[in-house]
Amino acid sequence: MTPVQDLIAAGLSAPVDPRVTAMAAALAAQYGAASRTVLFYGSCLRTAELDGLMLDFYLIVSDYGAAYGKSWLATANRLVPPNVFPFEYKGLVAKYAVLSEADFRSLCGPDASTVSVWARFAQPSRLVWAADHAARSHAAEAIALAPTTLLALTPAQADSDPLDRWRRGFTLTYGAELRAERGGRPESIVDFDPEHYRRLGALIPDAQAPGLDRKWRALRRNGKWLTLVRLAKASLTFAGGIDYLAWKINRHAGTQIAIRPWQRRFPILGALTLLPRLLARGAVR
Repeated sequence: MTPVQDLIAAGLSAPVDPRVTAMAAALAAQYGAASRTVLFYGSCLRTAELDGLMLDFYLIVSDYGAAYGKSWLATANRLVPPNVFPFEYKGLVAKYAVLSEADFRSLCGPDASTVSVWARFAQPSRLVWAADHAARSHAAEAIALAPTTLLALTPAQADSDPLDRWRRGFTLTYGAELRAERGGRPESIVDFDPEHYRRLGALIPDAQAPGLDRKWRALRRNGKWLTLVRLAKASLTFAGGIDYLAWKINRHAGTQIAIRPWQRRFPILGALTLLPRLLARGAVR
């Protein structure tokens, strides 16, 4: 393994609340032999607060056919990855995204058409369940691509603080998706564990990808549209998805969005009618 992979693997194996581990095992059990790894990430990992919040997992599977059988869900996951579902276990609630091992590795790398996976796994995460040693190694190798991708796609400047490049990179990724979080969120991600980013940055070669302006224009275009497509797809897989969307926007943007009954009945149309108002008010960007 490379030094970056070693550091990533060490972070992945750091302990978490036992309730998270138990929840991950229960989630993996739902997909049987197709389950390869379960990854825990996001704000609940950073703050270690679980109760009353929604945990974030990625379930990595061997392939979509094995995960779903002959189902439209396999096709949807293959065409517009990932699929997102809700999950509850012993008083905790979560959402989890499903990716195949091949797609996960691809979406952590610099050729990915959106930032959605590598932007999240450039941040610390935990491997909270694995089918075997090979699955664990595959996950670590894929995740090690993510921070390397972020720095390669972040324009270099004469920074006095090496953390500034990480902050700039996360700011770019937030601008490449429709996000409800306030402007300071990318900086707070780095400031939560600055030593991690210092150690990681020192191990990653300083190689900047060519054509960054063109690349980021494409990432922003793809990211905004894919956010809407994934929202529409999630309305078919995620019961109460529009209520979760409202809750997250209210929490991060300080708004008071109330979902009407007809919007729950027609969640795709409801979400699309909300979007222009949210954009106009700056609640999502």
